[in-house]
Amino acid sequence: MLSALKPLHVYILFHLRKACSDYAKSIARVLRMPIEDIVLALDHLEQLGLVERVHGSAIKRTEAKLKLSYGVRKHHTYYKLSREGEMILRSMKQRNLFEKYLTLLTGCSKAGKLLLLLREAGHEHVVTIARILSMKVDETQCLIDKLIELGLIAETKPKVLKMKHRKAKPKKETRCLHKYYRLTRLGELITRYMRENKLIN
Repeated sequence: MLSALKPLHVYILFHLRKACSDYAKSIARVLRMPIEDIVLALDHLEQLGLVERVHGSAIKRTEAKLKLSYGVRKHHTYYKLSREGEMILRSMKQRNLFEKYLTLLTGCSKAGKLLLLLREAGHEHVVTIARILSMKVDETQCLIDKLIELGLIAETKPKVLKMKHRKAKPKKETRCLHKYYRLTRLGELITRYMRENKLIN
């Protein structure tokens, strides 16, 4: 089942577990992504039986924890985790499946560690990443390219990085003579969940 899921699908499962239930526009706002992408992802998860629609004309705050009012009229289609969705998230934590999932997607067992490294470092280039992870530079670049395709990291554009943006090798500022990489918003949210729930050893 996990092989049919992209990181966006997995994050939506994480999000719904925390929120209890939510709708596409709200999830899109959190991820800063087009709502169309979220709608397609929710449809895919519904087809797989991992999420289900919340029925009824109103929804209580206990059923949608990210809403501030006690009860609201439903103007959107709300989704929640199905029993199967709950079981997948539980197995990720209990059986260390999330790390295996990232390995399956990228072909590299250090994908999770690279994501966590960028969460700590902010911005970094491939040579430093390779050295920290004890990998060859070409292997590291291949892993980075795959994580870019998955929407988890992106290339950094500025010509100069300030100290606060490059924490692994702090200088007052660094001129960008190399390609630097950082987490995307999706990558930031997934690594936050990874850390909070100890999904990576």
